[in-house]
Parts: sequence; structure tokens; C-alpha cells
Amino acid sequence: MARVKVSKQRLDAGGGPFALDTLTLGVFGNSQTGHRIATGRDKADVQPISAGGGWIMPGGAEGVCYFDAPLDLVTVSFDTTILREAGLTPERDFRPTVGALDTLLTTLAAAATDWSAGGTLYRETMERALTAHLVQVIAPPAPESADIGDRRLRRVVDHIHAHLADDLSLAAMAREATLSEGQFTRAFRKATGASPLQYVIAARLDRAALRLKTTPDPVAAIAHDVGYGDLSRFTQHFRRRFGTTPAVYRAG
Repeated sequence: MARVKVSKQRLDAGGGPFALDTLTLGVFGNSQTGHRIATGRDKADVQPISAGGGWIMPGGAEGVCYFDAPLDLVTVSFDTTILREAGLTPERDFRPTVGALDTLLTTLAAAATDWSAGGTLYRETMERALTAHLVQVIAPPAPESADIGDRRLRRVVDHIHAHLADDLSLAAMAREATLSEGQFTRAFRKATGASPLQYVIAARLDRAALRLKTTPDPVAAIAHDVGYGDLSRFTQHFRRRFGTTPAVYRAG
């Protein structure tokens, strides 16, 4: 079951009642000067919203919402488990937010519909980044300490290098470390200086560089064998790390 669900839609002018099962973020793609909304009642007040604004509603929120022009809307709903890992428990309620929103929050939400193209680990990393920032915006979590011992870190690193060609996930890495996904992400960065995603990308590219220098295998085959289904993405990452294309690196 997805812990963060993203929907992008264009709605006809109108609106009506709403009821949200889980905490949900809504970001408007166009301005709505006649936007009207109410929560917990049926009498809506005018609340103009500019493009990039929107609302944040807690789970269980009910009300009505109306808009006089077609509306471009991205909604992101968050499962309780990922919110809890980020420090927001059901007991820590918050008031609905309507209007201008944090710029980084809306930027992450707007890009969320494209996250799956980067693979499971990329999507999970971005989901966690969006969730963590959302929690910071609405209810900053209490500090949490987490650590990862050398043996557990080695298990995680061994798992990564043994599965570079696979669609790696935070869940599998956290199981190797016997930590929750949130604790693991923080502890791994503290121990290595890199996020799990950054570490995996570097490991994949280092193995590809070694293969380029020591084998005659085609670049596309090497990219596939280190976990890149998209050759253009592989080339982009390789150039960023080594300052040149795979072909030029091999010939150099």
C-alpha cells in the first residue's frame, strides 16, 4: 500500500463538499480569486488563492470548497505510518492551513507526479523528504537520536553492493539495520555522510567506471547491470560524478 498518494487533476468550475481520510496537501496550479472554503461547517468564506498556494488538511477534515474557474490541482495524501516516522502522531493535531504555502513544500509536491520514473529508492527518498518538510511546516517534531553500529552498517553496505542492479528500497535497507525507515535514513547519513540514495548512486557509478576500464562490455549493458534502465539518466549521473561521458571515460 502506498504511503504517499499523489493525484494531478484539472477540475471544472464548481466544487462541493469534501471529506478527507488522511492528512492531505493540495496545491493550486492557477489562481482562484473567487475561491471559497469552510471546514467543519457548510457556510464557505471567500479565500483567494494564488498559483502555488492551496491548503493542508488533517485526516478527518470535512467541509465545502467552491471555485468559479477550472482548477489545476495536485493533491498529496499521507499515510499515518510515514507521518509517524517523521514525528507527527495522531495526538499532535493542527489547524487546517488555507492560502499561501511554504515554497519548498509546494515545489516538492508539484514534482511528485514524476517521482516514479527514478525508481523505488528515489521515490521513497523524495516521499520522505516531502513528509519531513511538511511536518516541519505544520508541527516541528521533537529531536530523535538514532545510531547504527558498525556491524549493522556493514550488513546494509553489503546488501547495497550485492543488489546494485535491483530496484533497491529503503524498507529492505532498514530491515538489514533493524531500524525504522526514518531512524535508518538519519543514522545512515550520520554514519556515512551521505543519504542512502546518494550512497547507492555513487556505488553504482563506481562499479560502472570499473567495468568501463576493465571490460569491453557495451555502455548500455553496463548501465543496466548497475541498476539503470534509462541510459540517458545513467549518462547524466556519470557525467555529474566523473565530469565526462562514459565513452570518453573509457577511452581516456
